Amino acid sequence: MPLSPAVSLTRDLIRCPSVTPQDAGALDIVERTLEAVGFETHRLVFTEAGTPDVDNLFAKIGAGAPHLVFAGHTDVVPTGDVARWSCNPFAGEIVDGKIIGRGASDMKGGIAAFMAATLAYIERHGAPKKGAISFLITGDEEGPSINGTLKMLDWAKARGEKFDHAIVGEPTNVSALGDTIKIGRRGSLNGKIRVLGKQGHVAYPHRADNPVPVIARIVAALSAHEFDRGTAHFDRTNLEVSSIDVGNPAVNVIPAEARAQFNVRFNDAWTLETLRARIAEVVTEAAAGARIELEFLPSNAVSFITHPGDFTELVSNAVTAATGLTPELSTSGGTSDARFITRDCPVVEFGLTNETIHAVDENARVADIDALAAVYLRILETYFVS
Repeated sequence: MPLSPAVSLTRDLIRCPSVTPQDAGALDIVERTLEAVGFETHRLVFTEAGTPDVDNLFAKIGAGAPHLVFAGHTDVVPTGDVARWSCNPFAGEIVDGKIIGRGASDMKGGIAAFMAATLAYIERHGAPKKGAISFLITGDEEGPSINGTLKMLDWAKARGEKFDHAIVGEPTNVSALGDTIKIGRRGSLNGKIRVLGKQGHVAYPHRADNPVPVIARIVAALSAHEFDRGTAHFDRTNLEVSSIDVGNPAVNVIPAEARAQFNVRFNDAWTLETLRARIAEVVTEAAAGARIELEFLPSNAVSFITHPGDFTELVSNAVTAATGLTPELSTSGGTSDARFITRDCPVVEFGLTNETIHAVDENARVADIDALAAVYLRILETYFVS
């Protein structure tokens, strides 16, 4: 049986080993497919010192408002040990109704589904008679996210593009296509703590200054701290200590220093500045005068929310019509490039399921890819025709 356009495009994209920051031909496939139906395309290579150059694609058909943009990424995470995969992770084999390969769900299947939906829309209706459809596709989402979506948005704004709404094709669904739409994301902040002590013999503690009890107090204080109790659309802010290390293999030596690192996933009650200030207060109080160093790593991951309204209702109704499910409007999970797009227009995320993303034998159900294309087509027809 021949493959559907959406599944065929998914397989073609999987066969490009586009591990960040390599493109490996993935954007060429998207560009050729869209150019063939009349899209104007722009390849955009962005650079910044200390980061790899990244290739990106902006494609547009139509003009004026309303302007709907589909955003996504063709880059993927590494495969890990290829020997643990049941097949070549860049072959796109279909086994038992699932297409297997790195990026199948995250998110080459989503990009393929939106392309297939767009081709079907243009075949039925032609290019939008009023308004525009754009694709904003980056190769820098799984990496540092510096030379990708944010710079494309700046480029588009400088040339006069105005987006009215955006859909990001991230794999949002938990267990079944149609169960979850993301209308926001928590922010993310990483930090490191260093406690400075004085090394010495454990039998002579008065000649040393043990940093371990201090780091233990700090870790306990941060872990127990209640930052908030959640907000209208978000769970409570959560801090997780991810490492404690003294680098000391000897049991009879008091170490000279102790280190810890942590991550905070925070809701819309906080900005990066206010959150850093609160953490510094907790750390300083727990340190009780000990010598400490607190460092926050650079972050561009702030929380955002697209409040429920006409656009979220349009997307939700399209999902229900195509899948029979009523999706939850969620803000759970990690970060995505939607955090950049929200600066310029309301944005929601809807794609495939996320059970196998970043895992060995990542896969997507073939039926889900076609159903996702049907959801996207219904969104396009409601947005531009109805």
